[in-house]
Amino acid sequence: MKTYNKLVRDNIPKIIKKDGGECKFHAANNDEYKILLFAKLREEVDEFITKPSAEEIADVLEVIETIARVNGIGLDEIKMWKMDKKATHGGFNKKIVLEVATEKN
Repeated sequence: MKTYNKLVRDNIPKIIKKDGGECKFHAANNDEYKILLFAKLREEVDEFITKPSAEEIADVLEVIETIARVNGIGLDEIKMWKMDKKATHGGFNKKIVLEVATEKN
């Protein structure tokens, strides 16, 4: 058996068994869950960087939405902050690369 110790989607154990495999799993406690969600986010972002696609970005979005929910942040609140930041700071469409800046004391 291969060792994973990572968060997987809810139906993965069922799929493994259906395909004739065996697996051992447990439900994470809240602290472990939060740690594993951030590890899963890194994993999914890395997969998207390697293979940019709608499927991979959907996985990233699924993890982000779960992290938000676990932390009591609603999608409407996220959308509001997204719109506010875009209105005040802009988006990333102009491809601006900040090279050097000084800060006002």
